[in-house]
Amino acid sequence: MVQVRSVNSSAEVIYYLACVTIGVLSHSKLTLMLDLIDHLRAHPYFKECAQATLDLLGARAILRHFEPNETIFQEGDLALGMWLIKTGSVKIVKINPGGVEHILHLLGAGNTFNEVASFDGGANPACATALSETSVWLIPAEGINAALTTDPALARRVIKLLAGRIRGLVHHIEDLALYGVVVRLARFLLKQAEDPALSAPGVTRAAIAAYLATTPETISRALRTLEESGVIRFDRHRVLIVREDLLRDLATL
Repeated sequence: MVQVRSVNSSAEVIYYLACVTIGVLSHSKLTLMLDLIDHLRAHPYFKECAQATLDLLGARAILRHFEPNETIFQEGDLALGMWLIKTGSVKIVKINPGGVEHILHLLGAGNTFNEVASFDGGANPACATALSETSVWLIPAEGINAALTTDPALARRVIKLLAGRIRGLVHHIEDLALYGVVVRLARFLLKQAEDPALSAPGVTRAAIAAYLATTPETISRALRTLEESGVIRFDRHRVLIVREDLLRDLATL
């Protein structure tokens, strides 16, 4: 039976069921579309969008599945659109000529990526790889741009949120350029406590090292330093913050 829990009125229920009845939508496509609309409503870009905008995006989106370490897209390829993570985790990386990768973003369920390339019609600016079993929606660029054209409030929210991301990248570059590994790791652990994406499956010490522009061995030494200082303790493979005040002092926050 088709679930219609995400619609907001009886009129919408009738509309969606009519689409199924006349063959415009299959039951499976309708279920996927309603699931995506639920996720869009929870995202800061789309939470205030008109139903017509959500319908436009939901009708054009494609659900894709990736295995751990499977490439989602390569840097330099033409961008297909914006991606929204349903389940799992993704890393966005730049790879130098020697094959060493630097992680720009660690993302989890509910996060979007590759917005800029979908807006400007250019190439992917970095690589995207699944860190765990991951399901992501691809919202084609033409659908995104059509929504921005018809919904000016959406365009304003996108500008505001992208500006926030730019600020975040500036802070990250500042961390890498001006602070040592212990400070960078302390700041990462504090952010990890607030952002589930930073502790999602697949976020290993190697991934953290690539994100903080260092090596896994250096991360291990820094973690031991924090443990010996009484700031953290280990619970199997988890790191528990024992003294947040001391961790903030080390992070110079």
